[in-house]
Amino acid sequence: MKWQTIIISLVLILLPWSSIHAGTDHSLFIDETFNTGEDVTKLCIKCHRKEAEEILLTPHWRWKGPPRTIAGMENSKEEYGKINLLNNFCISIEGGVNSENMESCSKCHPSYGWKDRSFDFNDITKIDCLICHVRGLYYRKGNAGSPEFMVKGYDSLLLKKAAQNVGRPGRENCGACHFFGGGDDGIKHGDLDSTLTNPSREHDVHMGPPLNMVCQDCHRTKNHRIAGVSTFLATNDGRVRCEDCHEKPHRNGKNSELLNQHTKTVACQTCHIPYFAREMATKLYWDWSTVGLDIQPEEKFGRETYLKHKGSFRWGKNVIPTYAWYNGKTIRYIKGQKIEDPQKVVYISKPVGSIADEHSKIHPFKVHRGRQPMDSIYRYLLIPHLHNGLWKHYNWYKALVDGAKGSGLPFSGKFEFVSTAYYGSINHEVAPKEQALRCNDCHYGGNRLDWKALGYRGDPVKYGSRVIK
Repeated sequence: MKWQTIIISLVLILLPWSSIHAGTDHSLFIDETFNTGEDVTKLCIKCHRKEAEEILLTPHWRWKGPPRTIAGMENSKEEYGKINLLNNFCISIEGGVNSENMESCSKCHPSYGWKDRSFDFNDITKIDCLICHVRGLYYRKGNAGSPEFMVKGYDSLLLKKAAQNVGRPGRENCGACHFFGGGDDGIKHGDLDSTLTNPSREHDVHMGPPLNMVCQDCHRTKNHRIAGVSTFLATNDGRVRCEDCHEKPHRNGKNSELLNQHTKTVACQTCHIPYFAREMATKLYWDWSTVGLDIQPEEKFGRETYLKHKGSFRWGKNVIPTYAWYNGKTIRYIKGQKIEDPQKVVYISKPVGSIADEHSKIHPFKVHRGRQPMDSIYRYLLIPHLHNGLWKHYNWYKALVDGAKGSGLPFSGKFEFVSTAYYGSINHEVAPKEQALRCNDCHYGGNRLDWKALGYRGDPVKYGSRVIK
């Protein structure tokens, strides 16, 4: 349809630069009905093919990349990410004869039609432009990335309206996936949930008024590569640091020099995010071993503590973080890695650092703990078939047999459940400075930090600060 391309080009030429920068009104030149999300994308790439080609190269699309943050694997030729790493939430996307878990997991992927391993990551028409760019409308994704609307059935008029109302991403766009990681609102991250779509200043001083910052104000983006690092992941397109904007954060006051000295050892987040899950409870524990039992669950913070197809949960709200040294690298459990002692906690992800490491600072974390299946003979974590598998038949043996076919890990036929832990960095829900931690929270008898666990003799006020040689 060459005439559409000509009209769009003329409109872009005639519009002032300020209008383009603010966001072009696409309703001026989109007046057709779409039958599928792919039809919208086909129109988008008539003008934005270069941008679509950029998407195909990003970790957001490929769900893998160089493992820059895994200690000892920085030069690995293998790439890692959600596509081949394990966690202790839904464990892995690879389970199923043809990795059918992917159909459920891909609702948090900017694509259409990703059901199993047959998905073509080079097909530019499978990109879902709307999930990142639709503005002011309810737009969520279902299994295999199909658009879902707040109506029963499929309404192509709503898809047309979504295509007409696109612009630069807002918090609700990023949040469509990142608020709902782990299967539902606020479950995974602890410092990210849908209340950040429109938060108060007390909830998040950056995203609340008067600043009203959007995600990309910090997660700066170039060629659709979005900066940001998480201990949940292995790759990144650049780090986001508080110091990018706050080079000397404590400028005024009698203690400003002392506080600025703290920043050599203590991360900004440690004092300025005193609690996480401040508005919505987050999941702290997931026990897969109780799947299939007939349990009458109680609620905690208005959330379920048991689901027959998923197991048992524990929740937390206004949670004090776990504090640990962190130098920007993690140790990471890799698929097939042998577990030396099944009686000990298996760390899926854990920060690297120590009191003696000059590159380490004390950071806050959410630690998600759980119990998940391990092969009793091979002694590695197993990947179950969940979607249209365990979640329907509750048969662990069958789920693990079918899961092995997709994961490529042999299953001996014998399994048990082991305890796991997964460290997630806390960076959002930054409190106003009036609510930041005070000296007495950590020092002079304050018990916020476990000094001995961090490698000190005791409170540094009494025993002295760390010494880096």
